[in-house]
Amino acid sequence: MFDMMNDKTRCKWCLSDPLYIKYHDEEWGKAVYDRDKLFEMLSLEGAQAGLSWITILKKREGYRKAFHNFNPKKISSFSDKDVDRLLKNEEIVRHKGKIESVINNAKIILEMEAQGKQFPDFIWAYVNNKTIDHKPRALSDLKSSTEVSKRMSRDLKKMGFRFVGPTTCYSFMQAAGLVNDHVKSCSFR
Repeated sequence: MFDMMNDKTRCKWCLSDPLYIKYHDEEWGKAVYDRDKLFEMLSLEGAQAGLSWITILKKREGYRKAFHNFNPKKISSFSDKDVDRLLKNEEIVRHKGKIESVINNAKIILEMEAQGKQFPDFIWAYVNNKTIDHKPRALSDLKSSTEVSKRMSRDLKKMGFRFVGPTTCYSFMQAAGLVNDHVKSCSFR
């Protein structure tokens, strides 16, 4: 069982649920370079739009099953019949636009690769391949978007990506370790 009652100091946003704590301690802010994992993180951040992150964390395994562990090649072959099937899947957020965005975005990642561009390289170039450490003293020091996330959002949208607004991109950057937004007092910094 996960012990949430230890003497470590954590960012306060994660303290309301053991699943949040586990995510914070083991994943949030750690650098990710794997294409499928980055695609998963971007897709889940898009799925969160208008919802709480805990809702998405609780459905993450359902998403992994429904979307073949976020393998773009497998997802790109999804048809309208697959979208209809997914709209009935209670293990994910049943929002047609969000479901279609995962399929659409998978196709764009494959198009990038066909042009010789790697999705992880593209993403990490926004931070010059090095995690930006904001060193916030408190959660109130954090913004919901930055100039970098706004630029990433604009560029992704120009390429045809969906559900990639500036706030979604910034949350993605935090999750994937492009930025380190653990507060200074956090033991997991």
